[in-house]
Amino acid sequence: MGEDVSRSSKKASIHELGAPLDDISIDELHERIDALKAEIKRLEAAIEDKKSSKSAADSVFKF
Repeated sequence: MGEDVSRSSKKASIHELGAPLDDISIDELHERIDALKAEIKRLEAAIEDKKSSKSAADSVFKF
């Protein structure tokens, strides 16, 4: 199972934060921006899911 995670992480790693940008083409920079925007949307959706789960749990355990 750990191998699947590490393989998918390496494959999905389009951009490393703080990496030098000098040798990257404009097209590749746009691709990286698009990938990062998609990742931000995914993270925001996860936050909303967790908020919903927490809210539901809070309502069940309220006395």
